[in-house]
Amino acid sequence: MSDWNQQIIEEFRSNGGHVGGQFEGAPLLLLHHVGRRTGADRLTPMMYQQVGDAWAVFASKAGAPDNPDWYHNLLAQPDVAVELGDGTRIDTVDVHARDLPADERDPVWETQKQRYPGFADYESKTTRTIPVVLLERR
Repeated sequence: MSDWNQQIIEEFRSNGGHVGGQFEGAPLLLLHHVGRRTGADRLTPMMYQQVGDAWAVFASKAGAPDNPDWYHNLLAQPDVAVELGDGTRIDTVDVHARDLPADERDPVWETQKQRYPGFADYESKTTRTIPVVLLERR
């Protein structure tokens, strides 16, 4: 895990799920997943969007030409967990990851781009369709 991710994880856990810097005020979760090739436990901080009782995450990889590793890990092993904080405590929730088809993805993606224009920048940097994954309680 990168030092940058580790710092975010430590700050998230120390502050009940809140972090500062570029993520200050943004909804952030910690995604627990399993490496599809290694079987190793992974932990990735990421922004999310609340969608009903579920959480949407975005495989933007800052507009890179390929999808992030965590996305492929979720396709291989969709039953995972997330850590969510309310500012005072952190809860771990078991979830099932579902890659959204276009008819469900598009409105969620458009909302994310409106709320956080950096996601529109990521989209402009790549030719791929950025996947949206819905994390639903198990």
